[in-house]
Amino acid sequence: MNDIDDSIPGRRALLTGMGIAAVAGLAASARPAAAQSNTAARTPHPKDAWLAELSGMHKVFIDSSTMAGGGTALWGAGNILDTHVSEYDGQTSDYALVVCFRHLSTPYGFNDAMWAKYGNLFMRNADPVPTSNPMMVPLPTNGQHSIASVVEKGAHFAVCGRATRRQAGGIATATGQTPEAVFAELSANLIPRAHLVPAGVIAVTRAQEYGFAFLYAE
Repeated sequence: MNDIDDSIPGRRALLTGMGIAAVAGLAASARPAAAQSNTAARTPHPKDAWLAELSGMHKVFIDSSTMAGGGTALWGAGNILDTHVSEYDGQTSDYALVVCFRHLSTPYGFNDAMWAKYGNLFMRNADPVPTSNPMMVPLPTNGQHSIASVVEKGAHFAVCGRATRRQAGGIATATGQTPEAVFAELSANLIPRAHLVPAGVIAVTRAQEYGFAFLYAE
């Protein structure tokens, strides 16, 4: 199934949905005890090494698979980091925090240049069609958090490679390019501090193996 879907809501509907999701959109899951005990001894696969290398006494992985969920994930990331500073007298560097964009939220992992070029395909029904990544700027529905603001506080991003390949296939069909060329272009134009992972669903499980607490954003 192609991730570029005519059923994706427009920007106005998207922002409304994120406002609802921000009320109760984060679901937590405890790490399995076995994963915690194996973290120190585990030798990371080269494709997972970046997860193992992130420093911070607190580790959190926030997953999203919808466009509304992508906004909620930024809301959660910003709130975690800000609350740690304001209420716990901590520093943002105390956190190793990753936001995952996969499935329908994958386009948020691409920079403004890709949205200027393919925004009409990322969000076909949007009115107006976005010409830049809508999550790069603070939005009221995200608690004024954005990709740029959480990057400034040290957050990282995981962008699904499999979904990116599906996106590339849809774009190639619509524009007369090859899927390989579009995939290479998208891969070279990720947002700051982003890591293209083989599959977002794998990154979710591997992060827990490396000691990250898990949250899912709706």
